[in-house]
Amino acid sequence: MPEHTHTQTGAQRTIHAAHAHFGWNNALAPALTIAPGESVEFETVDASGGQLSPASTVADVPGLDFGKVNPVTGPVYVDGAAPGDLLKVEVLSFVPSGWGWTALIPGFGLLADQFPDPALHLWKYDAASLAPAVFGPGGRVPLKPFAGTIGLAPAEPGLLSVVPPRRVGGNLDIRDLAAGSTLYLPVEVAGALFSVGDTHAAQGDGEVCGTAIESPMRIALRFDLVKGAHRAFPEFETAGPVARHLDAKGYFVTTGVGPDLMEGARAAVSAMIERLGREAGLAPAEAYMLASVCADLRISEIVDRPNWVVSLYFPRIVLE
Repeated sequence: MPEHTHTQTGAQRTIHAAHAHFGWNNALAPALTIAPGESVEFETVDASGGQLSPASTVADVPGLDFGKVNPVTGPVYVDGAAPGDLLKVEVLSFVPSGWGWTALIPGFGLLADQFPDPALHLWKYDAASLAPAVFGPGGRVPLKPFAGTIGLAPAEPGLLSVVPPRRVGGNLDIRDLAAGSTLYLPVEVAGALFSVGDTHAAQGDGEVCGTAIESPMRIALRFDLVKGAHRAFPEFETAGPVARHLDAKGYFVTTGVGPDLMEGARAAVSAMIERLGREAGLAPAEAYMLASVCADLRISEIVDRPNWVVSLYFPRIVLE
């Protein structure tokens, strides 16, 4: 049952990982009911739903059950939340676990057609200091914890997949929803029915291989309501700069140019994989996973028709 005592993160209430659920469903009974202004600590399960562990091997990847991925902890019923409101979610803090995984899952990811074979990298990191996590010889990834899946129950009835993001949030995978940020989610059902999970120790913008440093952790959030706001999609605010953990040494950048943004993104990522192979000696699968956890895809130009420019920024600090 949810606890009402002082928590590890200082939040007022706790919901344990036993309250994780798979998929969105507005018929789920709330795990906890709160008033606006209250804070809650959520204990999350990793994105595999416990199917992978620190003892896993690559042989465990092909058998992953996608019906059990991205479990989210909740839902929380917020008194007074009604369709047309915004749920204001302040991200207070994270208590990471110190382990995580990144994988190439057959059939999943931006370059799934080029990488049909599974791959797995297991991470260990200092949960207290959040020192950069080691990726093979010479690679050290700066960490920035956040929740990849954070959202509300949709108005649409029935069990809905948690994999695609929605107007009520969900699997947004926005790296900048880190501690200090504030997220605003459109409410579609009474009580909002908020859930969160898919916590990451680090991720590049785009999460190009389909996984980040997937890492269970505790997260503290504070909730409030903005009545009658009627926003079409989620909005958020950051408390300050968002890339200082990556900026110090500059970037390697590759681009894709053409009339299709998706193909441009694929070209930029493919070029970076080749560059990391030449300059850092990384095997293609290793370079692809490393880019997913620390490199940022950006739309550099989207007005000079018929061709657009997509760039992939790889932080040099990872290899220095």
